[in-house]
Amino acid sequence: MEKVLVTGATGYIGLHCIQQLLDQGYAVNGSLRSLERKDEIFKSLESHNTSTEHLKLFSFNLNEDEGWDDGMEGCDYLIHVASPIALERKSEDFFVKPAVAGVKRALKFAKKHNIKKVILTSSVAAIFHGIELKEYYDENDWSDPENPSIDHYSKSKTLAEKAAWDFIEAEGKPFEFSVINPALVIGPSLSNDLGESNKAIQMVATGKMPVAVPLQFGYVDVRDVAAAHILAMQKQASDGERFALAEKDMWYEDVAKVLRENGFDKAPKLSVPVWAAKILANFSPELKMALPYIGRVRSVKYTSKAKDLLGWNPRPAEESILATANQIKDLGLIK
Repeated sequence: MEKVLVTGATGYIGLHCIQQLLDQGYAVNGSLRSLERKDEIFKSLESHNTSTEHLKLFSFNLNEDEGWDDGMEGCDYLIHVASPIALERKSEDFFVKPAVAGVKRALKFAKKHNIKKVILTSSVAAIFHGIELKEYYDENDWSDPENPSIDHYSKSKTLAEKAAWDFIEAEGKPFEFSVINPALVIGPSLSNDLGESNKAIQMVATGKMPVAVPLQFGYVDVRDVAAAHILAMQKQASDGERFALAEKDMWYEDVAKVLRENGFDKAPKLSVPVWAAKILANFSPELKMALPYIGRVRSVKYTSKAKDLLGWNPRPAEESILATANQIKDLGLIK
């Protein structure tokens, strides 16, 4: 039985990766910062009819070597998901230092333990920030971490991914390596922790966003993101490749319409133009952070590499939006 180490086991994407690996017959080691959340992981998986017989959990983090040897021992593959994420304002050090240090540490131990292949979770944030303004981007594009306009999260994802590719080159390709660059990840969480990215849907479904502002994102289901990681791990065609993932692009008014048509009456009915959204940003910290992207089209939807090389087949974003909203409703978060 092949074994996979998945870092960030309590995380939104990481837990889905663990579930799919266990369901496909792999043994899994998972990392988390504290074993206090160990029971949460087992209960979440078992409540979704996933056997945890071949799951072991280890406590280690991105900033220290301690624990990595134990977690990596006997593993054939590494899926490195763990990295700081937060929608609220945090310092650059909160994002960048652990993201970069964690990648370097993960790859160092992967080499030490003769891991066959590493799959890194990056983001489209490492593709289209702080560079030439255009509508359509692909895996050949890289965000510019030196551009003063880049946000801390995008900088962290860019520098961490660059550090990984630099490691591969400097060490003479000690293992096969692939990167997954998802757009805005939505869809049902396996636990009661919805994940940071689902807050984009929560704001609309709960009425916290009273009007639809002109913000566009590529959307992709967390289950399909996890599937892409595993397909990349399994398929030789993924070696040395980046994969940008988005099922489709949607504006907030499109998301609101999907929700209203399915009984979520608190979703906004009105949309505002760019100039009005910029005024509203003075009164909303979340919107203020998004100011550079208001009214902009930034698309990776025409990149078909994941479909062509991996056989990746994502579900419709509308289905994912409704699954997220229904979980938010079931958790009692819509008053």
